Amino acid sequence: MKPDHSDSQDQHGEEQARGDITRPVVLIAIALLLLVGVLGFWLDAFYRASPRFGAGVPASGPFLLLFLLAGAATLFPLSRLQPTRRQLLAIYMIVLVGAPVTSYKVMTSMLVHSTIQRYLGMTSKTQWQDTFLDLIPHWLSPTDWNAVEGFYHGAGAVPWSVWWTPLTVWCSFLVALAVCSVCLMFLMQRQWISHERLSFPLAQIPLETVVDSETKSGRRTGRLTTAPVFWIGLVASLGLTALETLSRYVPTIPAIPLGPIRLMHWHPVGPLAGLDEINLVLWPWLIAIAYLIPKDLAFSCWFFWFVRLSMHVIAIAAGATPQRPAWHWVSEFPAPLFQGTGAVLAISALAIWSARRHLARAIRIALSRESGRADADEPIPYRWSLIGILLSLSWMVYLCWLAGSRIGVAVVLILVILVYYMTWVRLRAETGLGFLPYPLFLHQSIVVPLGTAVFTPREMMVIHAPHWTYHGSGNSLVAVPGNALASMKMADAAGINKRSVVLGMAVGFLLVVVLGAYITLTTIYHYGLYNIGAGTADTHELNVYSSSLHNHFVNPSTMDVPGTIAMGAGALVTFFLGAMRLRFWWWPFHPMGYLAAHTWVMYMYWSPFMIGWIAKTLVVRYGGLRLYRRTVPLAIGLIAGDLLNEVLWGMITLVTGLPFRSGSAW
Repeated sequence: MKPDHSDSQDQHGEEQARGDITRPVVLIAIALLLLVGVLGFWLDAFYRASPRFGAGVPASGPFLLLFLLAGAATLFPLSRLQPTRRQLLAIYMIVLVGAPVTSYKVMTSMLVHSTIQRYLGMTSKTQWQDTFLDLIPHWLSPTDWNAVEGFYHGAGAVPWSVWWTPLTVWCSFLVALAVCSVCLMFLMQRQWISHERLSFPLAQIPLETVVDSETKSGRRTGRLTTAPVFWIGLVASLGLTALETLSRYVPTIPAIPLGPIRLMHWHPVGPLAGLDEINLVLWPWLIAIAYLIPKDLAFSCWFFWFVRLSMHVIAIAAGATPQRPAWHWVSEFPAPLFQGTGAVLAISALAIWSARRHLARAIRIALSRESGRADADEPIPYRWSLIGILLSLSWMVYLCWLAGSRIGVAVVLILVILVYYMTWVRLRAETGLGFLPYPLFLHQSIVVPLGTAVFTPREMMVIHAPHWTYHGSGNSLVAVPGNALASMKMADAAGINKRSVVLGMAVGFLLVVVLGAYITLTTIYHYGLYNIGAGTADTHELNVYSSSLHNHFVNPSTMDVPGTIAMGAGALVTFFLGAMRLRFWWWPFHPMGYLAAHTWVMYMYWSPFMIGWIAKTLVVRYGGLRLYRRTVPLAIGLIAGDLLNEVLWGMITLVTGLPFRSGSAW
C-alpha cells in the first residue's frame, strides 16, 4: 500500500502560507497604510482629487502601491528581500482595508456631523438655538463656541481639552460599525466566495497583476505579470485617459473624448422629457468591469434603465410634471429612488435567505465545542464573529440610547445601516461598483414608511447624526467591509493565511483611525473647513440638516403613502426577479440590475454596461469561453491603466497645486 502524502502536502502548503505573512511583512504594510492615508487625506482635503485614491471603487492608491512593489521586486534593493506574491498581496489587502478611513467622506464627514448640529444651533435664529442646543448631549460635540467656530473658520491650534470626549465617542462608533460590518462579512464570506461563487471583479485586478516567479534557487517570488494582452490593455487605457486628462488642462492638445459625450439634450416639455439627456461614456475601467461580470447582470443594468425611462415617459404622458428622471426625488410615480430603496431591503433579505443553511451551521459551530476546529479556515472563528457583532451592535445602540433615543428606534437605525452595508458589499462583490446603492438617504428609508410624528425631537437628531456612515459610494466607511470581503477572496485564490492578514488589518485600522483623527483635526483647525477643498463638499451637509431637520421639527409628517407603496413595489419586483433567477437557469434578468437602474448615476453608466455586455456576448458566442479567458487580462489591463492615470494626475496635483481634472472622474 502506497503512503498517502496528500495530508502532508496540504500541511506543508498551509505552513508555507502562514510563514509568508511574517511580522515584518505586517509592520511594513501598516507603515505603508499610514503613508497612503496621509497622501489620500491631503489630496481629498485640498484638491478634491478623486476619492478613488484612498478609498473609492476601484481604489487607485493601494493599487499603485502594489504595482510599484511588484515592479521593484527584481531591482535593488528589493531583489535581496525577494517578496513573495502572497506577501505583496497581503500588504495590498492591509492597505486596502484601512485606507478609506482618512478620506473626506469618512473622518472629515464624521467630524463635521459631530459639530454641525451645535454650529447650526449657535448661528441660527433664537428658536433654532432653543431647538438644537437643548437636544444635543454635551458629550456628543464640543460645547465651547470658539471651538466650534474655529472648526469651520480656522483657529490655529486644536482645543483638545474640549474635543477628547466627543472625539472618543465618535471614533468608538466608527470602530464599532466597522467591526460589526466586517464580522458580518466574515460570517457571510464562505457563502459568497465558495458556495455562490460571486464574480468579485475587483479582486481579479491584483490577482492578475501580480504573479509568481521562480528564481534560480527555486524560491518563488512575486512580480508583475508578463502577459502581453495585459500590458496592451494597460498602455492603451493609460494613454487614452492620460491624454484626455492633459487636454483638460491644455485644450489645444487633441484627445479622444471618453465621456460623458452628450448625444441628446434633455427636453423639458412633453413626454420626451422622460428620456432624460442621453450620454455616451467610454471610460475603459467601467467597460472592462462590465466585461468581467456575468452577462445577465450587465444586461439587466442597462435594460432596466430603459424600463425606468419608459415609466417616466408614461407618467408624463398621463399628466405628471416633466422632470429629469435621474433627479426624480419625489415619491410620485414612478418614484425610482423609492423603488431602489425597496430593492435594497429585498436584496439584503434574499442574501440572508440564500445563506440560511450556512448561517445556521456557523451559529451551531460557534455555540459548540467545535469552534476553533471546524472553522479553522475562516478569517476568525465563528464564535468571535458573533461576539464582535453583538458587542459592537450593543455599543452603537447604547450610544444612541444615551443620546435620547428609545431602544427600539436605536436598534432599527443600526439595523438599517447594516442592511445598506450588506447590500452594498454584496453588490460590489457581483458588479465591482461602489456607486450603489444610492437611492434614498438612511434617514429617509426610516422616515418614509413611518413618518416623523412618531419620533421625538431627540430621536430625529439621532436618526440624522450617522448620515456620514453611508454616502452610497465606495469612498465612505462602507468600503471597509467591502474591501475586507474582497481581501478574503484574494486570500482564498492565492492561498494566503487569512488570520495573519486579519490581525494586520485590525492593527492597521486602529492606528489609521488615530492618525486620521489627528491629521484631520489639526489641518481643519489650521485652515478652517470652509477654506479647504473638502469644505466645499461638506457644506452640503449644512443644507441637509438645515432643510431636513427644520422640516421634521416644524412640520411633523405621517407615512408617505406613495413613497411606501413604491418601496413595497421595488421589494416585490426584486423578490420576483430573485425567485425566477433561482428557478429558471435561462432567466435573463438579475435583481441587482434592477437596483442599479434605480440609482441616480445610472444615467451615465448605462452605456459602458451595454458596451461591455455586447463585447462579452460576441466574444463568448464566436470564440467560446477559451477566448474569453484569454481576453480577461486585457480587461484587467484596461482597469489598471485607468487606476494608474488617477494616481499620476493625483501626484501632479499634489506637486503643482493644479486643480484635479481626472479623465474618468466620478
